[in-house]
Amino acid sequence: MKKLQNCLYINRDGAYLHKERETLIIDIKIEGKKQKLMQLPIHSIGHIFCFGNIMVSPQVMGFCGENGTGLAFFNQYGRFQARIVGKQSGNVLLRRAQYNIMEKQAAVLARDIVAAKIRSSRAVLQRHARNHSNTVEIQKSIDRHRQIIEELPAHTDIEKIRGLEGEAASHYFKVFDQLITNSSNDIHFDRRNRRPPKDPINAMLSFLYAVQGNEISSALQGVGLDPQVGFLHAERPGRDSLAQDLLEEFRAFFIDRLVLTLINRKQVSMKDFETDTLGGVSIKEDTRKAILQAYQQKKQEEIHHPFLNEKIAIGLLPHIQAMLLARYIRGDIEHYPPFYQR
Repeated sequence: MKKLQNCLYINRDGAYLHKERETLIIDIKIEGKKQKLMQLPIHSIGHIFCFGNIMVSPQVMGFCGENGTGLAFFNQYGRFQARIVGKQSGNVLLRRAQYNIMEKQAAVLARDIVAAKIRSSRAVLQRHARNHSNTVEIQKSIDRHRQIIEELPAHTDIEKIRGLEGEAASHYFKVFDQLITNSSNDIHFDRRNRRPPKDPINAMLSFLYAVQGNEISSALQGVGLDPQVGFLHAERPGRDSLAQDLLEEFRAFFIDRLVLTLINRKQVSMKDFETDTLGGVSIKEDTRKAILQAYQQKKQEEIHHPFLNEKIAIGLLPHIQAMLLARYIRGDIEHYPPFYQR
C-alpha cells in the first residue's frame, strides 16, 4: 500500500518554490530582499498545493512529473486551476477496460457511490441527533435519506439516480445550519453555493472539496486510470469527472465533518474571511493555513476500512478506493465497494 507522505501547502502570495539538489526551497521577497521561508527534503513530499500567486521553477515541475508527486494550483478562493501531470502509469488495456465499463456499468457504479454518499450524510445527521439534539427537521431529513437509500436499487437510469442524489443533498444541506452547536459563533449556513462562495461555510467546503478532489485525481492516475472519464458526473473538457465521482464518498464523512468541527470549536469565525465587491467570500491567508493544518492532521487519523477489514489512515482512502476501482475494472473483484461511514 502507498505510504502516506507529507503534503506541502504554499499559501503565501509571491512565494517562489525551487529545487536545490534534493531539497525544496521556498523564498519570498520582502522589501526587495529575498528571504528563505523553508527548506525540506524533496522525497518526503507526496503532494504540493499552491494557493494564489505562487511561482514554481521548471525544475520542480519536472521533478513532480517524473516522480508522480502531485503539483496543483488553486486561486485565492481555493478553486482548482491546473495540475502537473507526468507520464501515465498503468497500461492501455486497463484504460480501455475503463472506457468500456463506464459505458456499460455507469448506472451500477453511480448507484453504489450515491448510496454510499447518502449513508455517510445520514450518519452525520444521526451523529448530531444522538450527541446533541434531534429536531423535527433533522429527523425528517434522516428518514428521507433512508427512503432514498431503499429506493436506489430499483433504478438503472442514470438521470434518475442523479435526481435522487440531488434530492438527498437538498435535504442534507437544508438542516446543515442546525449542526452548528456553538451558539456563540457568528457563522451560519443558508444553502449550498459556489463560484464564488457567498459565505464562510461554503468557502471552506469548496476549498477543501477542491483539495481532496485533486488528491483523488492523483490517486487515480497512480493506479493507471483516466481521472477524466467518470460515470456519475457528466464529462466535459477540463473536469476530472471520475475524481469527482469518488469524491462523493468522502464529502460528508471527511470534509463536512471537518468544517463543522472547525466552526463548533471556534477555530474559525467571521473575522477569518473577507468579502469582495461582488459578494464572493474568500478565506484569509492565515486562516487557510490553519484549515490546511487541521485537514492534514485529520488525514493522519486511523479508521477501520469496512472492505479491507483493517485500520488505515484517512489520508490513504483516495489511494485505496482508486486501487479497488482498478481491481473491479480489471475483473479481479465482482463489485466495486464504495467507502461509507457506518
